[in-house]
Amino acid sequence: MKIYNVEKEGKKFPAVLDEESGYLYRVKDLGYDTDDMIEFIRLVNCDFKTLNGRFETAKNTAVPAGSLKDLRTWAPIEHPHRDVICMGLNYQAHAEEMAKATSNAKDAVRNYPIYFGKPVDRARGDGEEIPSHKDFISTLDYECELGVIMGKDTDHVKEEDVRNFIFGYTIINDVTGRELSRHKQNYFMKGLDGTCPMGPCIVTADAIAYPPALNITLDVNGEPRQNGYTSDMIFGIDEIVSTLSQGMVLQAGTIFATGSPTGIGFGMNPPVFLHDGDVVHCHIDQIGDLTNIVKDNVK
Repeated sequence: MKIYNVEKEGKKFPAVLDEESGYLYRVKDLGYDTDDMIEFIRLVNCDFKTLNGRFETAKNTAVPAGSLKDLRTWAPIEHPHRDVICMGLNYQAHAEEMAKATSNAKDAVRNYPIYFGKPVDRARGDGEEIPSHKDFISTLDYECELGVIMGKDTDHVKEEDVRNFIFGYTIINDVTGRELSRHKQNYFMKGLDGTCPMGPCIVTADAIAYPPALNITLDVNGEPRQNGYTSDMIFGIDEIVSTLSQGMVLQAGTIFATGSPTGIGFGMNPPVFLHDGDVVHCHIDQIGDLTNIVKDNVK
């Protein structure tokens, strides 16, 4: 099932896509009394059997909100509860390219998951612009990643039980200001306004075999840059969620960005970064496409 954050007549609300007809149905018409995506996730509580049953009923009884091609879509979760939880160097080939680019062989060795927070002013959706921030940086980069969204509060969960706490998946472009690594931390370089494109939708966990083994690609202006598989993660979803849940409650709606395959601009020889007018296209099988244009003079 694909769930979109859409706008109609100036109001935003989550809606479920009927892929056969292309029409969207408000989750309120499925019996979930909310217009907020995170609250909807909490109400579903990972009960996908009930969700699917209500959807089948709604298709026969409710009036669609409109078609996907006619309604404005936004990032599925524009304002996460807390920072998006990112995984550093979680694909071996990416770890190796970073080690080479930074002349730090230690970057290629992973003994434990690396977590860091990506602050989000507002997640940009498919088709929205990415600010270049050219007034103070020149090294804007991209990282296409699988986003994992928790479906209920997760506390001290065992690895074998993690799959039962996942609501669904989305695409995240972890846009990064590389030169800001000079501050010796990720918060600034990862947290610039407008640098967390997300979307185009959430695909519910029951629709994708677990653990996900999906092709993940990114191209810039049609030029292929990244190409990998989510099954190539060094630390899988079970481990990264279970480990973090031992020390903090991961609320329903919490988002993990699970790491990026090789092919970032910083790893090219010479490095190639994003500039005004560049079209960045992310794709993950079974989820869809996330396309954004880099622009100067936007916020």
